[in-house]
Amino acid sequence: MKSWKLLLQIFITFFKIGPVTFGGGYAMIPLIEREAVEKRKWMKKEEIVDVFAVVESVPGAIAINSATFIGYRIAGIKGAVAAMIGMMTPTFFIIIILSVTYQFFKDYPIVDAAFQGIRAAIVALIIYAGIKIGKTALIDKTTIVIMGMTVFLLLFVSLHPVFIILSGIVAGILIVRVKEKIAVLKTEEK
Repeated sequence: MKSWKLLLQIFITFFKIGPVTFGGGYAMIPLIEREAVEKRKWMKKEEIVDVFAVVESVPGAIAINSATFIGYRIAGIKGAVAAMIGMMTPTFFIIIILSVTYQFFKDYPIVDAAFQGIRAAIVALIIYAGIKIGKTALIDKTTIVIMGMTVFLLLFVSLHPVFIILSGIVAGILIVRVKEKIAVLKTEEK
């Protein structure tokens, strides 16, 4: 009975988040963090940052991937299914209703103005999510340099995001190994 209650909580939590994630997965990061970390205390802040790092590097929608991964971390496969269905259900019906409605009202100036406002608000949510993740992901000079190099590559070099992610993985592994070697050498000098 206790597990069904948890599964229902997971479903309802993501059911509430799903309809307000205009702008895609990045816009809902602050909402998921608030629910999973601050309100429900299902995860720690560092864990949620790791979740977002993983889901950003795998194929698929970030919102669905985040919900599924968090649900799995909380309650296994049943939790993953509950979170995924919770995230998808309201969004699916909202998209159907909006698609049909948009066909009738797409030529009205007020509709265009509303979408301009939504786009601007989404940019703010994405920037906010980036700042929140940056506070826990940028922990030393090395991670700041990797972030800077990645931003440079994204802005000025036409590389596929998969190569950016893979280079981040390789850089992280190499840097950790170099730091370990330096630590061993300093220990040996003493």
